[in-house]
Amino acid sequence: MIQNKSLSPIWLKASVLGCLWASSEIVLGSFMHNLKVPFGSNFLTAIGIILLIAVSYSWKDKGLFWRAGLICALMKSISPSAVIFGPMIAIFSEALLLELAILIFRRNIFAYVIGGMLAMSWTFFHKISFYIIAYGFNLIDLYKELAVFAQKQLKMHFDSIWSPIFALWSVYLLMGIVAALIAVYIGKKVATKMVLPQTIDVNKYKNINSKTKPAQIKTSIVWLVFDFTAMVAVLILMNFTDWGYWFTAGCLVIIIWVFQYKSALRPLMKPKFWATFILITMFTSFLFSKFQSGQINIYTGLMTGLEMNFRAVLIIIGFSVIGKELTNPRIRNLFTRTSFQQLPLALEVAFETLPFVIANMPDFKDFFKRPVFVVQQIVSQADIWLEKVSFKQRKKENVIIITGNIGQGKTTLLINIVNFFRQHKIRVGGIVSPVVIENNQSIGYDLIDISTGNKIVLSRTTVSEKMINVGKFYFNEEGITCGKKALSLETLKEAELIVIDEIGFMELENQGWASSLNNILNNFDKPIIIVVRNYLVEKVTEHWALSNPLIIETDNSNIDEIIAKIIAFAKINYVNF
Repeated sequence: MIQNKSLSPIWLKASVLGCLWASSEIVLGSFMHNLKVPFGSNFLTAIGIILLIAVSYSWKDKGLFWRAGLICALMKSISPSAVIFGPMIAIFSEALLLELAILIFRRNIFAYVIGGMLAMSWTFFHKISFYIIAYGFNLIDLYKELAVFAQKQLKMHFDSIWSPIFALWSVYLLMGIVAALIAVYIGKKVATKMVLPQTIDVNKYKNINSKTKPAQIKTSIVWLVFDFTAMVAVLILMNFTDWGYWFTAGCLVIIIWVFQYKSALRPLMKPKFWATFILITMFTSFLFSKFQSGQINIYTGLMTGLEMNFRAVLIIIGFSVIGKELTNPRIRNLFTRTSFQQLPLALEVAFETLPFVIANMPDFKDFFKRPVFVVQQIVSQADIWLEKVSFKQRKKENVIIITGNIGQGKTTLLINIVNFFRQHKIRVGGIVSPVVIENNQSIGYDLIDISTGNKIVLSRTTVSEKMINVGKFYFNEEGITCGKKALSLETLKEAELIVIDEIGFMELENQGWASSLNNILNNFDKPIIIVVRNYLVEKVTEHWALSNPLIIETDNSNIDEIIAKIIAFAKINYVNF
């Protein structure tokens, strides 16, 4: 984990948002790819648009989109797909286009719609450009001949052979508009707290940890230079020499790649690739020989098809191996000497958070039944994930935990500690919750504001007016309000020691004193004493990323020894008299 370094708030948010986007790309992308869902990549782009725009209603930082897009694009490197270079460029470009729209038109619905159209259009033009790069400009000639063939067969006439392209582009633009409007709807609901996030269970992470960590790949700058140079050299030969020269050189390069990179042949092992290979070759041979005049014949058409496919093989494998070499830590470390110096830290936070996010992704059945609701839940969890990564990044090292079982005197010990420090002129703030005994039976808890000494009913086991039922207790709303005020940043700003009695199941579910503890951990670097039941210590420590807290068991009755440990651990300077 990150040590002695900290991320700026905007890069911290970008790491969370990029992680949420990457989780959909990795999980849903693989799912849609396996099911051969039509327009699958467009649905993924739409989800990215929705996430960025919807979260921007709560996080209004300038430059958040492109940072999140950069992180998501780099995290795409752990995708099971063999060719990741193209999608990485597409993700970052979509984020840049959204950022550009916001920069020009400000934050409003019009800007979001324009941004959605631009981002979705990039998906469209990216596909076209990739095919042209992969197959060369012969692909354009092939498309023209195919359009002529279709018109003759259907006995129809198009005003332009590009009409189908513009029609398809219109579909993409419409998808961008719809995605932006859905994002606006979700963003407003989440920002006004009309959608409550579902509970996040970090324990789910353990089941998929090994599957989501990026594999350690042996990389080399020398091989990166060779891979790029070799691919470009063969492409140049294909434009200026006879087929015998470029075919020999290309085969040699591919053989080297196969020996150097075990996964280099993976793209060629797919039946879909060879079906496309044969189809393009046959169509090229047929169309070029049938509709072109001069010396064009079946042999020329066949060679053109083979050249297009060989170029595609070279590009696909080349992008795959170059993408692997770009994971070189030395290349990543170059960012530390530029304005992107926080990027490696943000990536580290995002990669550590990714398994938790994937583990808490909604069920696929829910996604197809209620897609908008599922995306709402993902967006609504952004603030919770931000709190979690904030804790992990800051690693609180001055927390003392008093622990024991029910009825073992945790609160009594805490009160004795508080009294000691107050007597020695240490300003103590926070709350204690002593048990209330009646007829030798526990009937609930009171709450004492340490700063003021005010005491109020917190909970009872019997129902009373205006009390909230949680389990076997009924909680007093005024008591909860009093506790939150006692734990507010304004109340505690002069305190030298903060105590909270206690942190339990409700706080682990982001209720009770959870928000107060979050604010204290995020804004203060003061020693904090919290009371936790012994069987919840590990969960509380993990939930708030507490680094090596001092654990005090209630079965240690030596108060002087306990006080000495707290003073040494928290480095408290007190007046001894």
